[in-house]
Amino acid sequence: MDRVAKIASQKAVVIFSKSSCCMCHAIKRLFYEQGVSPLVHEIDEDSRGKDIEWALTKLGCSPAVPAVFIGGKLVGSANTVMTLQLNGSLKKMLKDAGALWL
Repeated sequence: MDRVAKIASQKAVVIFSKSSCCMCHAIKRLFYEQGVSPLVHEIDEDSRGKDIEWALTKLGCSPAVPAVFIGGKLVGSANTVMTLQLNGSLKKMLKDAGALWL
């Protein structure tokens, strides 16, 4: 879990992902289209990816990816992020974390 926290705090927006996951791709695209440049950590390309996946599950991510952190705090998975996008809350969170300036 320390490794997840360390990675999650490296940038305003961090997405834990798997390169073969279509929902992960959709979430990454959502951020890119808003002008956000997240740190994307592909856990299937990390030698300790299984440990990270386990830690994300312990934090409450189900499924483990995509797991989105904004401002170092776990926001949630695709469903949560999409809900925040639809109700307008995501943009404010991104601004507050310094990921968006507009």
